[in-house]
Amino acid sequence: MHPLVLQSDFGLDDGAVSAMYGVALGVDPALSIHDVTHNIPPYDIWEGSYRLAQVVSYWPGGSVFVSVVDPGVGSDRLSVVARTATGHLVVTPDNGTLTHLHAIFGITALREIDETVNRRTGSEHSYTFHGRDIYAFTGARLAAGAIGFEDVGLELPLDRLVSLHLEPPRLEADAVHGTIDALDVRYGSLWSSIPRELFSELGIGHGGRVQLRVAHHDRVVHSAQMSYVPSFAAVEVGESLLYVNSLDRMAVAINRGNYARAFGLGTGVSWHVSLTAVP
Repeated sequence: MHPLVLQSDFGLDDGAVSAMYGVALGVDPALSIHDVTHNIPPYDIWEGSYRLAQVVSYWPGGSVFVSVVDPGVGSDRLSVVARTATGHLVVTPDNGTLTHLHAIFGITALREIDETVNRRTGSEHSYTFHGRDIYAFTGARLAAGAIGFEDVGLELPLDRLVSLHLEPPRLEADAVHGTIDALDVRYGSLWSSIPRELFSELGIGHGGRVQLRVAHHDRVVHSAQMSYVPSFAAVEVGESLLYVNSLDRMAVAINRGNYARAFGLGTGVSWHVSLTAVP
């Protein structure tokens, strides 16, 4: 028996998430069911991909994740289960949701869900709620040990995996470059793709001053200087800071403020950031 962890863009205003819980508990009432979030913005595959990568490695090996951000439900997109290098299983549509997991941790195997076998009994004519009828059902059976990974369906080559476009962070001359991958949702901090180890090659220690530039579609839309500090408490209220976030990547914030809202900044590969040392 392994934990079953759910994520979706369904929200909690109706019964969609409750229905997924019900199907899972119908497989085995002893299942331990948890949530990543159900507040992924509607249809936002990029956000769903990032939030999976944010949490997966903190869960025990063998945990089964079900992620349903599925604007293509009912189309020819595949339903899959991925095994990660961290020892987890992820049940999801193959629409890019696995992008960040594959890039950061690695996916070692991929299987297409055989929907003639792995779906809730009586749902054969339902085409709009695969999160309930296929993904929650299959995830629950995997978590409960009713089926193994090999029972999911045919193995797929990893190069068949659908991936969103990512731009690798890089060091060029005296600057590190990356993208704004996500926001710290409640607080508006910018979470960049730049790993701490890459940033450290600039030789900037805590207390050092950093020049931030943000470009959108290659046009600089924001520029600011700030201190690189270990935590928010190291700067005054209202002051900007550069810090290392919970994914060991560089992030930008305003102490007790919302950086993204203050400067109208967004996320994704069209949002580029660069960091340089201030002389």
